[in-house]
Amino acid sequence: MPFGRKNYVFLLFSVVLLALGYIAMIAESAEYGFGVLGLWVGPILLMAGFIVGVFAILIKPEEESSTDS
Repeated sequence: MPFGRKNYVFLLFSVVLLALGYIAMIAESAEYGFGVLGLWVGPILLMAGFIVGVFAILIKPEEESSTDS
């Protein structure tokens, strides 16, 4: 398989980070989104989510041990 268990865990973590980033930007109460959540927390979470997603795709899955001898 092209992806291992570790890859899927990282992909799920990246989706959670992306969702939290968008929720943080939506939840901003300052006018036009110019508050701490809209300018600092949300974009940082989004960048981290995209970086973790790329990392999850690029890491090599661990080899499964074969019991057929």
